[in-house]
Amino acid sequence: MSDSVQDRVIRIIAEQALIDPAEVTPDATLESLGIDSLGLVESIFVIEEAFDIQVPFNANEPEKSDFDISSVAAIARAVAALVAQQKG
Repeated sequence: MSDSVQDRVIRIIAEQALIDPAEVTPDATLESLGIDSLGLVESIFVIEEAFDIQVPFNANEPEKSDFDISSVAAIARAVAALVAQQKG
């Protein structure tokens, strides 16, 4: 059985936060998980590699990005949308 996009995103974020994936809830924010701006950038790189996508994210101005990083669930939805666009 293949993992859902959300499950894979949770594992990536948990790895970056150095916590167990069970501790990462969909409504959690990266900040609440202890992920700083560098950890965010590293997470984006890992997500791009894992899903073979280009994430529209500007690390210098994350608030102006089209990529929603407000919660784990938002990140998973954004990744799923990018994967669907790529398969399009």
